[in-house]
Amino acid sequence: MKHADVKDIQPETAQRLSGLVGEFVGQGQDYYRQVFAYMMEAPGFRFTFNIAAGLLGPIWFGARGLWSWFLSFMVLETLAWIQIGQGLFGDLGREARTRADQIAQTLELRRQQIEAAEASGSGSLDALKRAATSLENAMAEAQATAAAADASGTVYLVVGIVLLLAVKALAASLANWTLEGQFARWRSDRSVASGWSIPRMGLSIAVFGAVTILSTIKFAQPDAIGLLKQFPTNRDWRLNVGDGIQVAFDWTKTAGRGFFDGLTYGMRTLLDWIEVVLVDTPWPVVALVIVMLAWLSAGPRVAIFTGAALAYLGLLDFWEKAMTTIALLGAAALISITLGIPLGIYCARRPKVFAVVRPILDFMQSMPSFVYLIPVVAFIGSGKPAGVVATMIFGSPPVIRFTVLGLQQVPETVREAAMAFGATPRYLLWRVDLPLAHKTIMAGVNQTILLSLAMVVVASLIGAKGLGEDVLEALQYAAAGQGILAGLAILFCALILDRIVAGKR
Repeated sequence: MKHADVKDIQPETAQRLSGLVGEFVGQGQDYYRQVFAYMMEAPGFRFTFNIAAGLLGPIWFGARGLWSWFLSFMVLETLAWIQIGQGLFGDLGREARTRADQIAQTLELRRQQIEAAEASGSGSLDALKRAATSLENAMAEAQATAAAADASGTVYLVVGIVLLLAVKALAASLANWTLEGQFARWRSDRSVASGWSIPRMGLSIAVFGAVTILSTIKFAQPDAIGLLKQFPTNRDWRLNVGDGIQVAFDWTKTAGRGFFDGLTYGMRTLLDWIEVVLVDTPWPVVALVIVMLAWLSAGPRVAIFTGAALAYLGLLDFWEKAMTTIALLGAAALISITLGIPLGIYCARRPKVFAVVRPILDFMQSMPSFVYLIPVVAFIGSGKPAGVVATMIFGSPPVIRFTVLGLQQVPETVREAAMAFGATPRYLLWRVDLPLAHKTIMAGVNQTILLSLAMVVVASLIGAKGLGEDVLEALQYAAAGQGILAGLAILFCALILDRIVAGKR
């Protein structure tokens, strides 16, 4: 009885698999049952040839829901159709004819000048005749180039046909393999696209037809449809929108004057206190404290490197500007970390809040750093406080993201065990979540500090003092040597901070 049961297992599995194949593919069930059975006999790619996929090309992949392959083959077939279109009705000599027409206009002007020179007996007659001869030769060469380009249409046509056939053959060869891979994914996730969908096929035909036809017309006959040459727009639209934004900025600046003045005062006060510690304190004291921090955090090797880097800053007269830079960086990083870690904790515990905060962080990280300076200068003005705000905006996202990531990676089983032993929410946060997420959060702090330091040169554009000012002057006066020295000073500041913050101790 046991042997009979064992013999019945394989037919049952094959029958069930056959039913799943039929449910997945929809049309052409018998064909795909045979093909999938053949492909499943051995791992890896096994060559098959799907004639329908070869004929329909990207449309077949789109109708099957294989959109990534649809895009790939659409691009390849569009390239082939562009070559065919250029060979059949392309204006291949257009650029050369345009150049010949421009030369002809210049030549006509020269001939008029020659006639005037002959009438007046001018001494420049010979030079004008030589220029006219050169223009005639250039025009004849351009006309010959245009004729040769027009005669090369057959070559474009042949290349396009060969490329199209090659793409069709490639599509036919890969179709069953890609569909079988999608079938494997569908068996574990029924949300994966399956079957032959008429709406998907219609969408594929529309997209493929639009892309191919418009691209072919644009490359074969550039002047046929003017709309394809330039996006339809109106310059007044941009001017009106820009004026509206300017009005909004002016109103915000006027209405929020008290807030922005208070923000500026707070930033300046914080900067002054930090500069008192770093700049006004005797340099041996500051250097000794930084070296001891490096030794306590990362060990003697980093302490020796820190001492050498500080010696570089002092001996090359970068000490005061380096301390000013670190003060600006410290103020921005302190605010970013102080606000970022609690916000990250809040977002990690409330996914809906993080869903709102995440696009803002994406915007802050994606916006070019120079663009930050426009609203900052508009609301706060130039100087060090504006540099702190711009640096803070640029450097805040990493610490928030890493805090959220670190808390989300805390094993749920550990949290459940702590709660089972009666842990309160506060105990759970301080004794379980934050210690386990500590490394990830510190990586975010490190990234915030380094990104803030990367804004040093940019912040110097709006009056923030420090090492960025030297780099900016070197760029303005092409002083490569001084710029390299200032850049190395910024590099050493970054390395010192990185080693101290990332120290294992």
